[in-house]
Amino acid sequence: MQSTTPSDSGKLDLRDRDGLFDALEARVFDLAIIGGGITGAGVARDAALRGLSVALIEGRDFASGTSSRSSKMIHGGLRYLAQGDIALVREAASERKIVQAIAPHLARETPFVIPARSAGAIAKLRAGLWAFEKLGGVPKSRRHQLWSLADVKAGEPAIDADDLVGAVVYPEYLTNDARLTLANIRAAGRHGALIVNYAAAEALVIENGRCVGIEATDRLAGSDGRRARLRARVIVNAAGPWVDEVRALEQGGAAPRLALARGVHLVTPRERLPIERTIIMTAADRRGVFAVPKGPMTYIGTTDTFHPHAELWPPITGEDVDYLLATAAARFRTEPLTRKDITSAWSGVRPLVREEGKSANDISRRDELWTGPAGVISIAGGKLTAYRRMAQRVVDHVQDALQVKRTACRTADAPLPGGEIAPDVIRAELLAGGMDGLAAERLMELYGAEARDIVAAGGGTAAEAARAVLAEGALTLEDYWVRRGALAWFGAGGGLAALPDAARAMAPLLGWSPAEETRQIAACQAIHGADMEALRLGID
Repeated sequence: MQSTTPSDSGKLDLRDRDGLFDALEARVFDLAIIGGGITGAGVARDAALRGLSVALIEGRDFASGTSSRSSKMIHGGLRYLAQGDIALVREAASERKIVQAIAPHLARETPFVIPARSAGAIAKLRAGLWAFEKLGGVPKSRRHQLWSLADVKAGEPAIDADDLVGAVVYPEYLTNDARLTLANIRAAGRHGALIVNYAAAEALVIENGRCVGIEATDRLAGSDGRRARLRARVIVNAAGPWVDEVRALEQGGAAPRLALARGVHLVTPRERLPIERTIIMTAADRRGVFAVPKGPMTYIGTTDTFHPHAELWPPITGEDVDYLLATAAARFRTEPLTRKDITSAWSGVRPLVREEGKSANDISRRDELWTGPAGVISIAGGKLTAYRRMAQRVVDHVQDALQVKRTACRTADAPLPGGEIAPDVIRAELLAGGMDGLAAERLMELYGAEARDIVAAGGGTAAEAARAVLAEGALTLEDYWVRRGALAWFGAGGGLAALPDAARAMAPLLGWSPAEETRQIAACQAIHGADMEALRLGID
């Protein structure tokens, strides 16, 4: 095994495709990871910090699947307490504090408000929260509060409080899931991991009954389809919803282990749903649904229905839209939202571990590890909040497979890129420089301490898009628009107006012709159009 030395910058520039594919073939790695979502990213960072030689390949862009389609929360999962999953709640509750410590810009505190219709409901909620706080070691100053009916009306006047007696309020955290994934990817690269996106695992190399490598193909549009044979002592399958597909490469006909569930979120201007805190609503089927303030926007989600197969852009149905709009209409006194009020939407699939006879909402979010007949380690299930502990368990298992002594996990202490300086310091600097409050908040949340680099480069879309290429591994306009700049869902009008400026900044860095620049813009517009199709149906 090879000790790694961190680079100073942690920049991730993935434009030299031939060089990257040459590097994939140049050596035998201790560990090769298939999948660049939050799980694979966390495993790569942990393993690299422990001194293992690591290569990670992702068939598309980092976080392009589930890890950019969550409800964007670092939270303890209070509802799992009611399901009796004490271990999961304890882990998630304690992990919140670690994520907030190593990436404070990616763990923004928000009070969660749970409206209550009766004194009995409040008593039940408080009993659950007391247990939750004890399991998570929550200090007294951070524990839940009880709101009277007058408090609800004063604190969140948009709530229809006619059927309420009060509410319970407790602190949780919001995140940018795609950028949390990217921060872990970059941290892994900083400590020596070889990282390659748009490198699809087409086949596994099995010799004498053991998996010793991966056949990877360059799937970047316009590439020559370069192939590389990546060899490693241990292979980890962290492909999220595509875990079963990778398992089938190891063992044809392997029975599926996943149950995929589709989650949909709708975004509206905050002036149409003016809330200051995250509001937990109860849908007609008794599920909890969130309304979350995000800068100038509010988003509502999520649905939780079985989905037949893994796909990158699962369709949003009219039923999904109606379910979320009806849930919001039943809780808020504002003029009911209509489809015309929705400016963007996203849909994704969750890779749950199959449990026969259970609904998608009732399936445990616990992660599981499986070792296949050729030695491939697969990881599935789990929660975004607990990604670091999931990764720790995987790397422990990898070291066992390598027949080396387990070494200590170091990921709880080392800051992620951008997390080196307190967000309040960065926000104050941006405001002092003349930036308005919403713009400063957005930049701080996306980049943390690295917001200084954006400002130094002149600020704005062009500076962000150029940085996405030069330091954050972006290779398409979609990579910036959806996952680096968070414009596709939280920019005004779905961020479409920013596409030309972003494409213009990226084109010379990526060698795009004017025709390719136009194609990149059209591809993003098509994604937005497809996501909005279910909203247009039924609008005169």
